[in-house]
Amino acid sequence: MTIQPIRLGDHVFALPLPANLMGGVSLIHPALLLDDREGATLVDTGVPGMEGVIEEALSALSLSLSDVRRVVVTHHDLDHIGSLPSVLSRTNADVLALEAEVPYVQGDLPSQKQPSPERLAAMPPAMKAVFENPPRARVTRVLHDGDVLNVAGGVDVVATPGHTFGHLSLFVRKSGVLIAGDALTSANGELHPPMERATPDMETAMRSLGKLATLPVRAILTYHGGVVSEDAASQLRRVAG
Repeated sequence: MTIQPIRLGDHVFALPLPANLMGGVSLIHPALLLDDREGATLVDTGVPGMEGVIEEALSALSLSLSDVRRVVVTHHDLDHIGSLPSVLSRTNADVLALEAEVPYVQGDLPSQKQPSPERLAAMPPAMKAVFENPPRARVTRVLHDGDVLNVAGGVDVVATPGHTFGHLSLFVRKSGVLIAGDALTSANGELHPPMERATPDMETAMRSLGKLATLPVRAILTYHGGVVSEDAASQLRRVAG
């Protein structure tokens, strides 16, 4: 399978990567922000073992992992930080995460969604080993709600808790692209709320959507589902209620 990045704006790409999730293969969508001066910013890193397909996606843009200057972590779920240690082993990238998420990314606290001992015991050995020794990385820049990343013409950091305590989304001002992580999902261009069974605090998650709905979005990238471009702002207002 040839991985072809999806251009969302002058500086923003979606990386549609095939990943084995819940026993089947589906696409996930890390994002890439490019800046002539500040270099490449990768947003999330997929499940463990995906550094090769990430590099393949970057190569389509004449880039390699060594060109990645920073990795922004939307949250610490395994399908978002799984390949973070491997990516960092190939680059000198900084790791950025919202303050409330830092202890989970670093492994100082167990995952907010750590399976019960009974579920762990029923897992295949390889998966059980990952949950018992999850990927972790030192966060080198702690982010806060309202921070602005000086890349791609300015990127707003928006705290969107609910799916996890410290989930963040990014709004790329110049192109009007909202990188939503798991704060939203989509299917065939239609926007949906976050996945309820994977979102411990839906009430807080829906309040986070109300905050996102105030942004002048022109396109939305959801990690699960991909790009929402048709009437993105009105779809977001509808989902936020």
